Amino acid sequence: MTVAHAVAQALPGYDIVYFGDLARTPYGSKSEETIRRYAEENIEFLIAKGAALIIIACNSAASVATPDMRARFDLPVFDVIEPAVRQAADIAAGSRGRHAIGVIGTRATVRSAVYQRGIAERYRQAKVYVQECPLLVPLVEEGWLNKPETKMILRRYLHPLKTRRVRALVLGCTHYPLLKKLIQPRIGRRVRIIDSSVAVAADLRARFQADPRMAAGLSKTGACRFYVSDVTEAAAATAARIFGRKIDLIKV
Repeated sequence: MTVAHAVAQALPGYDIVYFGDLARTPYGSKSEETIRRYAEENIEFLIAKGAALIIIACNSAASVATPDMRARFDLPVFDVIEPAVRQAADIAAGSRGRHAIGVIGTRATVRSAVYQRGIAERYRQAKVYVQECPLLVPLVEEGWLNKPETKMILRRYLHPLKTRRVRALVLGCTHYPLLKKLIQPRIGRRVRIIDSSVAVAADLRARFQADPRMAAGLSKTGACRFYVSDVTEAAAATAARIFGRKIDLIKV
């Protein structure tokens, strides 16, 4: 949902069809085989609803399934990882003596090593430090965005990265932007926060500008449909918080 919001802001007017697999989350603790199967089913659903371009808006799914999905489907497939990797590598390359990058994410994302490999491929001198944060997704989904317990857990997760004096911190899960105001003071005011939601939206806009043909085939009536595999009060509240208005969630 944070990615959908970022895309709507970066590319106003384009139709968006969204699917949130709430009934089968969290993805971060599931096996790679299961994540790939879910990703394929989800993309097939979106194509059936008219999607002509896909954004895998989940770091866990993207870290495991993106190459397979690009091979499986004959349409552009973007993900939230590659743009964030480019930003992190550029920051590391432009830093004087501080080439350390921090990444926080789910177990699936961290253990896939997709950020570590991607950043190292773009800038070999970068040092990437990662931290699994399995408790953050359920806290966000429960709406515990300003609870003392959330602040305490964040402090515990971020402490190892803070001691490494990271230059930038990648939010390697699209739930984490909702915690950005809590993360920044706990990692340090001078640390650059890389929001993968904003990064992929900016990347998509740049691609459209560079290749107008990619955008030409997309519908631009401003219609947005939000499908979910389960509807909960917490999910509805989170969607409203992200968009600043009530979002109609369609259960399928």
